[in-house]
Amino acid sequence: MTINCKGKLIDLSTPKVMGILNVTPDSFFDGGRYKDETSILNQVKNMLDQGATFIDIGAYSSRPNAPFVSEDEELQRILPIIKLLVSNFPSINISVDTFRSTIAKATVESGAALINDISAGHLDNNMLQTIADLHVPYIMMHMRGTPQTMQTMTVYDNLVKDINFYFSERIATARALGIIDLVLDPGFGFAKTLEQNFELLNNFELLNITELPLLAGLSRKSMIYKTLDTTANNALNGTTALHMIALQKGAKILRVHDVKEAQECITLYNQLHA
Repeated sequence: MTINCKGKLIDLSTPKVMGILNVTPDSFFDGGRYKDETSILNQVKNMLDQGATFIDIGAYSSRPNAPFVSEDEELQRILPIIKLLVSNFPSINISVDTFRSTIAKATVESGAALINDISAGHLDNNMLQTIADLHVPYIMMHMRGTPQTMQTMTVYDNLVKDINFYFSERIATARALGIIDLVLDPGFGFAKTLEQNFELLNNFELLNITELPLLAGLSRKSMIYKTLDTTANNALNGTTALHMIALQKGAKILRVHDVKEAQECITLYNQLHA
């Protein structure tokens, strides 16, 4: 179970950590925290030192009801940071969190290694062909609607079956275009109620039917802090608890704000299954 990032094969049979770097002013946890080169470089160095295999950069907040961001603004936010990180960390594997093919193309050409699309190509008809042309790994997430409308679209016949059906169609479309390296993200918090998020995690192993690597994006989300009657700032312990569940049910990438704690979770999981 490997993916090819800029000519390097990354083995996902052992779970890996994807550290989050938000360069949006309004992300739910760390919005606006990394505004200058020094703070960005320090944070990325910390995440890499703590064991992150990937750094995921997003310039358009996908939290529920997030404001619209133009393509020009998204590009102006993200391109200088890609170039900064590639020049300072030449071997870095940058994942770009975008649903726009123009952003995907520009960032990969500037040194990004993979694309993380919350819409799996549904919000830009050119995305899948662009990924095929770029020959980069592609993370496809399950979502309905847009960040602005998704929380009104939470009625399912059978949550896990519907997600697997969604992925089967997306995988077939991607494969037909020649996309080789695919990772699936079931989209915790995207077009799902709090109860559905826990139903999804409880049945996470049923997503292994595709035999593709699964990504779990649970870090500090509202399913944790609302259940615990706390805040995103105080949701690290809850995040770690759910990370271990996700690993036991087959997650191969943990997308996280807190790399050290996630890596410790993976180390303990590996020891458990040594």
